[in-house]
Amino acid sequence: MTLILRASPSCRVLTDVTRCTIRRSGVCGLAKNAEASRMKETCVSFSSSSRYSAKISQVLHLDNAGIGIRRGRRSIVAASPPTEDAVVVTEPLTKEDLVGYLASGCKPKEKWRIGTEHEKFGFEFGTLHPMKYEQIAELLNSIAERFDWEKVMEGDYIIGLKQGKQSISLEPGGQFELSGAPLETLHQTCAEVNSHLYQVKAVAEEMGIGFLGIGFQPKWGLKDIPVMPKGRYEIMRNYMPKVGSLGLDMMFRTCTVQVNLDFSSEADMIRKFRAGLALQPVRTLLPFVFTGVFYDVIDHHIWTDTDNNRAGMLPFVFDDSFGFEQYVDYALDVPMYFVYRKKKYIDCAGMSFRDFLAGKLPCLPGELPTLNDWENHLTTIFPEVRLKRYLEMRGADGGPWRRLCALPAFWVGLLYDEDSLQNVLDMTADWTTGERQMLRNKVPKTGLKTPFRDGLLRHVAQDVLKLSKDGLERRGFKETGFLNEVAEVVRTGVTPAEKLLDMYHGKWRESVDPVFEELLY
Repeated sequence: MTLILRASPSCRVLTDVTRCTIRRSGVCGLAKNAEASRMKETCVSFSSSSRYSAKISQVLHLDNAGIGIRRGRRSIVAASPPTEDAVVVTEPLTKEDLVGYLASGCKPKEKWRIGTEHEKFGFEFGTLHPMKYEQIAELLNSIAERFDWEKVMEGDYIIGLKQGKQSISLEPGGQFELSGAPLETLHQTCAEVNSHLYQVKAVAEEMGIGFLGIGFQPKWGLKDIPVMPKGRYEIMRNYMPKVGSLGLDMMFRTCTVQVNLDFSSEADMIRKFRAGLALQPVRTLLPFVFTGVFYDVIDHHIWTDTDNNRAGMLPFVFDDSFGFEQYVDYALDVPMYFVYRKKKYIDCAGMSFRDFLAGKLPCLPGELPTLNDWENHLTTIFPEVRLKRYLEMRGADGGPWRRLCALPAFWVGLLYDEDSLQNVLDMTADWTTGERQMLRNKVPKTGLKTPFRDGLLRHVAQDVLKLSKDGLERRGFKETGFLNEVAEVVRTGVTPAEKLLDMYHGKWRESVDPVFEELLY
């Protein structure tokens, strides 16, 4: 069985993909019931058919995210895969092609990696105002020159940096994001984070700029935050208010940290997806509560009213029929934002990718999608756990430096160890859809004190933390120390957000300004 060996967004589909499922008895066929669903393992077989050869070329640019222009030791990279440079599609993509694209992420356990992403708010030391784009551009240019990163451009604007498999990008309100390389151990992950923060601070402090590690921006209103010069964000900014009251707050006033993890088969993906979704509401045992220190002031959980067509807990993942194909069906029905053509973002907000497959997209009548279009569309879906050619655990807030390694440690211990993963699935097997949703709604406000069944969420957190620690110990890399911050939260039952609220109502005298020093990177 040939497998794609890397789970980053740039891994390539190299040949024709034919999806089949293998039961443990060795019979190839489709799983027809719940037991078969649990047992099935997806394999990916390949041929060199001419029909698929054009489709292959559609993803060849993903590694480089565009065409690079060398300038001295550095290069400038286009902002998005220039789909018009791919071979012209001679036959339409089918749903089977989209399923095969996801299935191509399967890889053997020895190839599993850890990819961590985190965002942070940049601000002026003197005024506590957000960074302007001009300051961000200076910061990016200086980091590129001093530390040998390639510049990523959109038109005349610098919007990011790239170095090997790492990238730095800008969120809609200028949040600074590191998307880390796929790495083998948590020690490597933490070293990558430390190196990134050292480089950013070395340049930013000379400019009078600091960075704040928190999940929700407590001081700035939407009118205070500059809009980044990225075409996709302009489309999102216009569309968000039509589908929810808090979408713009999500775009401009939040920061997150997430970890990206691999799977070996369709069955393995299903198990990890379910465990991840069930435990996302328990994320408060981590040092991050989604709306951070001032949740009770804004009185809403941001994600509950951003865009319910593309966010949430995905109850269908727990159906017996769930697999790659069912996720494709879900993604096809999530309204589109844009299509990228001729180095421009075309506004297709609210339109259907199903119509695009049929050549009936109103904004591009008669044109057919490429796999680059599908990859772009998948990035516009925002559930608590997201499937690409790997799984993204997306439910946690950004936080201060000392806590960034806690999130990947927590999930690696649970999902990369077979015993811990099975124990999580056994623990959560009888949780109902209503209970999972109740936890998602209540935990951001009541934390570990949230009542659950015959006890408190804190008791669940204690059990889950032990499973994570045991899983890390069995990995054999001496990684359990990265859970220390989590262990302290579980031991005391007090989340960092609650500690910040205590300071806000106490020694800070209801001023938000001290948080910029308290959570300074």
